[in-house]
Formats: sequence, C-alpha cells, structure tokens
Amino acid sequence: MATGARVTIGQLEVSADHAANLVTVGAAFREAARVRADLLVLPEYAAAFDPRGTGAEHAEPLDGPFVGTLRGLAREHGVAVVAGTLVPGSAPGRAVNVVVAVDAAGDLVGTYRKVHLYDAFGHRESDRLDAGDPAAPPLVLRVGDLTFGVMTCYDLRFPESARRLVDVGADVLVVPAAWAAGELKADQWRTLARARAIENTAVVLAVGQAGRGVTGRSLLVGPDGQVGLELGERAELRSADLDPAALAAVRERNPSLANRRYVVVPKD
Repeated sequence: MATGARVTIGQLEVSADHAANLVTVGAAFREAARVRADLLVLPEYAAAFDPRGTGAEHAEPLDGPFVGTLRGLAREHGVAVVAGTLVPGSAPGRAVNVVVAVDAAGDLVGTYRKVHLYDAFGHRESDRLDAGDPAAPPLVLRVGDLTFGVMTCYDLRFPESARRLVDVGADVLVVPAAWAAGELKADQWRTLARARAIENTAVVLAVGQAGRGVTGRSLLVGPDGQVGLELGERAELRSADLDPAALAAVRERNPSLANRRYVVVPKD
C-alpha cells in the first residue's frame, strides 16, 4: 500500500534579524511535529529577508547557524524540511540563493542554487546574487512514497524548470518563494502554480513569505489543477495530506507526460 506524506506549509514573516527568524522556524517545527507532519516547507530567504533586496550581508555557509539549526530541529522532531537561505557567493559582496533539503534524521541531503534570478518588475537579483548552474543535478527528496522536486520563486515562470524535475521522478513540485507584491502579481502566482500542476500532472506546493513587500498566499494545488489549500497574506501554518494513489489516478486519466514529444535540456 502506497504511503503518503503529511506536509506543513510554513508561510512565515521573515525579518533581517537572524536570531528572531530562528525562533520563528523553531515554532514552525513544533507545529509540524504536533500534527505529525513528515515534511515542513519554509519560504525562500527563510534565514533572513529584506524586501529592498537580500544580499551578501545575510549569507551564511551551509555549516552555519541557520542550516545547523534546521538539521538539529529536523533530528529532534523527526520532520524533514525544505527551506530557502543565502550562502556566500563568488566574490565579496555577492551571495547565492540556495534551497536546502534536510531529511528527518537531520542530514543535509541536497541543495538547489536558484537558476533564474529575479531581474524583472524593477528588481535585479543579479546585481548581488550569483545564478546557479542550469546543468546541476536537480534536487529531489523522497518522503514516504512521494518524490519532492525543488525549484524557487521566479523559477515558477519557466515551465522547463518544473518539467526537468518531473523528468527525474518528482511527484510534487516544491516552490519556496518570496513572491514580490505588485499589480497582478498574486493572480500570476496562483495562475502559474496551477499551470505547472496541470501540465505536469503533479502536485504543486508553493510556499510564500508573508509580510511587507511580498504576497503570501501559499498554495497547495492538485495534479488536476484544483486548489486544495490557499492561505491569505498573513503568517500562517497549515498542514495537508498528500496521497500517491490520487496522483496516480490523475496521471492514468491524463497521460500527458507519456504523450509528450520534447525533452528539456539546459541552455548553454
């Protein structure tokens, strides 16, 4: 019998205060453990955030306090976690937007370095961040009988990012984000999450930040494009159960992945 996964969405309000953010992360873990979640998903820039632009002043190495705390909390509570942070970049004053995946034993099982930097709508992440390698192996995490594939925020606008994860077996697309607020932005966030779910017959777990300059509105979208859970603009923790059998039934009725005629390859 297929084993599903209980996930907790951690729509956090993140500040520039690293210590305060760790307290908030600890509370999210305790809630996930209380409801017996298997996986906690936190937003992009969960370690620290500045809506004017988050850069090298907030970067920490992977063996630093933020990831170390995630690993300790995951081990303590038996809950895997996916969360966004910043690590030092290629030169002083530069950083890398990274999502880390930690399993329920507290082991760092992988990282994803954001490929598509947010140079749009008046923002320029590339002025302070280094992009990840498009050819780097995709980040996937197995929880129960489901495979979770990781992308980040602006990647949601690029369907090939999602398809590449599905190509390596992702059943659930996990999208930590700090989706910038603005005209039509919340509607685009919702529309794009549903589109990635429908075209890949995959669950989409899009977890945004709450607070100034961002939209919140985290989403859990089924493989048929139906929104099963949608949060508001404020900080909130919500949990849901994911069922592999329901996913398999949608893919059987709609075998679009089997019917495809193109592959996705990294651009040089």
